[in-house]
Amino acid sequence: MHTRGNHQLVKYCFSVLCMVIFFETFFIFQGLCQQSLPNTIHANFISGKIKFDGNPSDSAWQSAQRISNFTQRELDFGKPATQKTETAILYDKSNLYIGVWCYQNPENVIASKYLQRDFDYFTDDNFQVLISPLNDHRNGYLFVINPNGARTDVEISGTTSNQDWNGVWDAKTTRTSEGWFAEIVIPFNTFQFRLDTAHGWGINFERDIQCTKEIDLWQGWSRDYDITNIPTAGILSGIKNIGYSRNFELKPYGLAGFENDPDAGKNYLTKIGGDLNVNLSPTLKLNLTANTDFAQVEADQIPVNLTRFNVLYPEKREFFLEGNNYFQFGLGNSSYLFYTRQIGFEQLTPVSVIGGARLFGKMGSSNVGALSLETGSRDSIPATNNTVVRYKYDIGSQSYIGAIMTSHINNMDANQVVGIDGQYATSTFLKDKNLSISGQIAESIDNYKAKDNSLTYKAGYSYLNDLFSSYASMSSIQQNFNPALGFLYRNNYNAINGSFDYQPRWFTKYGVQKLDISPITFSYFTTQSTGKLESWNNETRPLGIAFKDGSWFEFNLYQSYDRVDNAFSLNSTTIIPAGMYHMHNTEFIYTTSNAKRVWGLIGYNWGTYYGGTIQTITASGGINFSRHFNMNADYVYNYIQIPSAKIPVKELDPYINYAFSTRLDISVFTQWNTLNNILQYNFRLHWIPAIGTDLYAVYDMGYNNLNNIDYARPQSTEGVVKLIWRFVF
Repeated sequence: MHTRGNHQLVKYCFSVLCMVIFFETFFIFQGLCQQSLPNTIHANFISGKIKFDGNPSDSAWQSAQRISNFTQRELDFGKPATQKTETAILYDKSNLYIGVWCYQNPENVIASKYLQRDFDYFTDDNFQVLISPLNDHRNGYLFVINPNGARTDVEISGTTSNQDWNGVWDAKTTRTSEGWFAEIVIPFNTFQFRLDTAHGWGINFERDIQCTKEIDLWQGWSRDYDITNIPTAGILSGIKNIGYSRNFELKPYGLAGFENDPDAGKNYLTKIGGDLNVNLSPTLKLNLTANTDFAQVEADQIPVNLTRFNVLYPEKREFFLEGNNYFQFGLGNSSYLFYTRQIGFEQLTPVSVIGGARLFGKMGSSNVGALSLETGSRDSIPATNNTVVRYKYDIGSQSYIGAIMTSHINNMDANQVVGIDGQYATSTFLKDKNLSISGQIAESIDNYKAKDNSLTYKAGYSYLNDLFSSYASMSSIQQNFNPALGFLYRNNYNAINGSFDYQPRWFTKYGVQKLDISPITFSYFTTQSTGKLESWNNETRPLGIAFKDGSWFEFNLYQSYDRVDNAFSLNSTTIIPAGMYHMHNTEFIYTTSNAKRVWGLIGYNWGTYYGGTIQTITASGGINFSRHFNMNADYVYNYIQIPSAKIPVKELDPYINYAFSTRLDISVFTQWNTLNNILQYNFRLHWIPAIGTDLYAVYDMGYNNLNNIDYARPQSTEGVVKLIWRFVF
């Protein structure tokens, strides 16, 4: 730290960390709410095998404890569920089994849409299971099924959810004249849990009934949070003397394919490699990887970017997904100190991942994440080591203090970042409300020397609840802050952000579920190096309406100012010149319920844009032909008029999926974007011959010049077949 201002920032952020500890101590003794009895479900041990067929009728299920005390969160809050739901739990030395009985008139069951893995579960009837084996009020897993046996899973850490995580588990379902029923099996080595003689895990259940938009929960049915709020879960008891009978998971892969360029010709590919996952303890996992490949990863959707800022793409590579919560360190304003997609790219060029290791998990109250990966050289780009160490210590029921270090080193340069952070979080503020207060600070070091103005900091609070929500933060990314393994949406700024939202449940007898009124959602940026105003944005929502049938309407007003110091390009021919721009826009959006067989969204936005005008039409829609065949598409049309040009910008992204079964599906994803002048096709087949084993066949084809397309000669084609096999021992 080199300046008086930096010392003040350190003092400020240290004060916030002290406040975190103070608030946690002050509120730690508050109780939980929305608990009904029984709030404990007992698991029976079975020595033999059950018939895993989706019909929980074996004798073992008949003798198991069934719980049925479900309560509505929506639509009639606090009332008993209108449809009977029962669940029971069994276990053996290696697996946890969950039996589900969802009674209902079969004509009212909505499950016509999905069979494939990672389905959109909010659009079908579904049953959800939250399990927190560590029972630490922070970490857990959400498993979701629909009446067809389609599966979705989510890894949960605090208030963040990792929907791209794929655990090893299975589910089967049956349907009768009484309703639909299911059996779920989850191997214990899918979880992280403490090696205790007897286990008391956190657990909760939810059933969603689409025909009436009913949401029923076993415990914690407050509208201020959902099933992922682990502190309000019930207790799973009865599990004893279990451990990882299989400590090693080996996932080798083999790949064969080709790349074809009209100018460079065809290049054939063959590759082998794999991952070895070692359970060092039930709460600590080591990943080892060699010759890592990500050919099976779904294609990114390339958005039309009409701003001067960077685009953040989500991580989809499996190696980085499990346990990614152990490495998170957000900087605010869509920026991150560690962004895994920086690994495998150097100077915007893809490079090979030679191999490395990743360690994550818990040791008592300590949360540990450590990663070190080596990437290979390419042309003038040298081989690089990428290392991250993240540590968080649990305080009280939901809070923590922590630290992080990242390192990016090769023979040309070196970059390190060190930081500390803390958060007080509770879901029992004022008895049953969510509140979090957080603070953090970090500094970057280039070539082993710290520069002036190389800090980032953020401090703020969030109060996110059903009737009232608000947040506010103060943050800064200084001029010389440089996280080589991070992502900066923008830099060299001081910022103040805040919002207020009011969602009353008025006019419910007219089909309204709730209103959404937001008088202010603002951000205010000054340039850190000069102190001058750079930009501000505000969104006002005078009216938003959520209807009981699942449809939605909103009316928004936008106001903004942007000081453009350096001209930026919209495309190869259009430049937004430097200047100071005041802009305002008006927007209407309406969407139908996406649980319908045919659903749609339409939006219209118009106003000013960098010295000119803009009109934007947004349309999305989907057709559910059957549970096997689904199609949806997004279309955006922008018509921009600025002094130097009139530009129509069109974007169309259709997606088609055909699922033969819950283990075999084919998808086609097309992107047409006139701003980036691209047309791309992605064909992807995914077969799961056994749970944990995957076969992918992927074919990509792209055109980079829409003005003169020769469909017989795409600018790029690539095809690959990849088999990933799973062995446990």
